[in-house]
Amino acid sequence: MASIDKHLLVAAIDFGTTYSGYAFSFLHDYQRDPLKISANNWTAGSGGLISLKTSTCVLFKPNGDVHSFGFEAEDKYSDLSLDGEQDGWHYFRRFKMKLYENKCLNRSFKIEDDQGHTMAAIKVFTAVIKYLKDQMLTSCKNQMTDIKATDILWVLTVPAIWSDASKQFMREAAEAAGIQWNHLLIALEPEAASLYCKYLPLERKGEGGLKTFTAGSKYLVLDAGGGTIDITVHEVQRDGSLKEIHKANGGDWGGTKVDHAFQVLLSGIIGNGAFHTFMEKNKADMVEFFRDFEVKKRTIKPNAPSDEKVTFKVPSTMNDACKVEKSNDIATIVKSKQQFKGNLSVIGDKLRVSGDRAKELFKDPVKHIVAHLKELLEVPSAREVTSILMVGGFSESLVLQDEIKASFPNLRMIVPQDAGLAVLKGAVIFGHEPRAIKSRVCKYTYGVDCTQMFDAEKHDPSHRYTTSDGEVRCNDLFSIHVRIGDCVDIGQPQSVESYTPLTPDQTAMSFSVYVSTETNPDYVTDPDCTKIGHFTIAMPDTTKGLNRSVSVQMTFSNTELEVEAIQGDTGEIFTAAFDFL
Repeated sequence: MASIDKHLLVAAIDFGTTYSGYAFSFLHDYQRDPLKISANNWTAGSGGLISLKTSTCVLFKPNGDVHSFGFEAEDKYSDLSLDGEQDGWHYFRRFKMKLYENKCLNRSFKIEDDQGHTMAAIKVFTAVIKYLKDQMLTSCKNQMTDIKATDILWVLTVPAIWSDASKQFMREAAEAAGIQWNHLLIALEPEAASLYCKYLPLERKGEGGLKTFTAGSKYLVLDAGGGTIDITVHEVQRDGSLKEIHKANGGDWGGTKVDHAFQVLLSGIIGNGAFHTFMEKNKADMVEFFRDFEVKKRTIKPNAPSDEKVTFKVPSTMNDACKVEKSNDIATIVKSKQQFKGNLSVIGDKLRVSGDRAKELFKDPVKHIVAHLKELLEVPSAREVTSILMVGGFSESLVLQDEIKASFPNLRMIVPQDAGLAVLKGAVIFGHEPRAIKSRVCKYTYGVDCTQMFDAEKHDPSHRYTTSDGEVRCNDLFSIHVRIGDCVDIGQPQSVESYTPLTPDQTAMSFSVYVSTETNPDYVTDPDCTKIGHFTIAMPDTTKGLNRSVSVQMTFSNTELEVEAIQGDTGEIFTAAFDFL
């Protein structure tokens, strides 16, 4: 884990599903003004779009080397496609969610590019982090030329609902990108946003101006990104630090679900085959079309007048694909179908969508978010929540804001002006003050597998076995270290459990680490249990035979799990070689 000593510079990388970026601040600036944070301006050449984050797209040359990232990658891939030269190149977009979706993550995991060819996921993720790292170094050296690698603490953001394996995957990708392991912190996205908002003037204090959340305040952070909805509940402590009072939760109901709904709408007009042809054969038009949609969807209003429409330019290549499959152009199909009457129309090369129909694109993700929040706010630990703090790019949607406000009229809704940058800037603050998060609530029950002497009164006969020495034992037992819902202090070891070797000549003890969604799992083979890693403790001295022991303790250091082992005969403490992947 990274040292939490003060660093001259903190640099954060927000690796998002749809957009990514970096930001940094120098220690002397942070001490004067925590919100003095520098970020990059990215420009999309073909679309004239300027943003503090860029599209999460990466383009590899046919030889496997990285060519470009972000808007530049989009534009280059468009140019290659226009010239018919895209074959052999590898273009990846919106691939971050693959780490959330893959429940059996490992280092050999591969992902598909835009043309269906695969590449090792670790290579793709490493390329993105390295690109952003190198860009950041160039930017900050323009401000301070003598900056050294040892002066920098890097912070990489991940969703709070991600698994431990996914966090380790990101750490290994960052290290492969040239970031030293002891100069890297992993930040949970809603926590980072919460830290950022600590410094914003959110509450009025009489007539004397503004102040931030006060001690005892309990609020819910709704981090709505492109892929995931990440939710955590915080209570402000007397020293200004934050205590998590309900385990991180959420789901895959982010802004890309709106994009998917728009694609379904288009497929319903021109046909699935035509839409697939358009996407496969016209990469340049596809990039421009969906870049335009990203901008337009932010303008969709919750209560637009019936005559107010959202207009999208329809590429001629989409119309051509429609003619081939449907023997008609888009305008004719829209005009002829009753289901589109009053909410869709085509004028020239413009598809005009009524305000009501445009709002329906948000229906599915918004429904899931509201239902989840209603259920969560009924949990005893969350009943004293007074505010919902909305951050993340999807939180800038007026439709989502309106639904949250209408569904929870008794709670105050707070949307920072730059909600889409709250995670990125908060990650910088987290790097300067990693101790600001005092405790978290465990999302799972953690433990290791072990064996015991078989007890017919409490053990399942299916786990009974006999050793070569004739002992009757029970295997696959779940030895609990931390339970789901437990409040764990960051950096403080949890309960210590001791284990002894099975044979006198045993020179090492191997453990598998499991998580469970149950409070008191019995066996690691139960359906609710998942193996997340393993570690091995060397015990070369066998002179004491069975009279030896190893004590194992788990520590949640910042956002990652660490395992320490203590050899009972020597008292030696060392960090176990722990591997999730």
